[in-house]
Amino acid sequence: MNDLLVFTGIAAILTITPGADTALVTKNAISRGRSAGFATTFGIALGCLVHSVASALGLSAILAQSADAYQLVKMVGAVYLIYIGIQSLWGAWRSGSSPSAPVAAASPASTRRSFTEGLFTNLLNPKVALFYLTFLPQFVKPGANVLQQSVLLACIHIAMGLAWLSLYTVFLGRMKHVLSRSRVKRNLEAVTGAMLLALGTRLAFEKR
Repeated sequence: MNDLLVFTGIAAILTITPGADTALVTKNAISRGRSAGFATTFGIALGCLVHSVASALGLSAILAQSADAYQLVKMVGAVYLIYIGIQSLWGAWRSGSSPSAPVAAASPASTRRSFTEGLFTNLLNPKVALFYLTFLPQFVKPGANVLQQSVLLACIHIAMGLAWLSLYTVFLGRMKHVLSRSRVKRNLEAVTGAMLLALGTRLAFEKR
């Protein structure tokens, strides 16, 4: 029980620490609407679940042990983050050079795109795979079913992430009257775009 409380506390701190997930949810919720923010959150959660199951099955060990596999996934993930960041910066620049329109409700296409972005920013991030491979096993009891316990711990972490990012998306929706102002929206798109660009660049040059 004590181990579970320790795990929950550490996972909670990691969950609320701003990073690529927070920046992506912010960007999509601001530029595409609240539904897109929720879709991004669910995509992120699914990506984490895939990594946790892969870790429990031992598949992530291949990524951890193979320098070439790690480098490949890392570079693809970095390029993807940089691509999304540049898109956001481009959107901010375009909105500054043309009359702005209020944020419309997310269309099915933009919702699917937001979900895909959330999913792939996690699937293509080897740091997430290594997190589940190295962090979760420390809280798995000896002799217990590794797969079941690992997935249970991962689900706790993922549930906290879902709750936190969903509440954050609701907050962004409540602030719509402020965030939908053209100048504020443009500045937020630029900031989140720069954050994603910086995170992608850091991932590309980061060593294990």
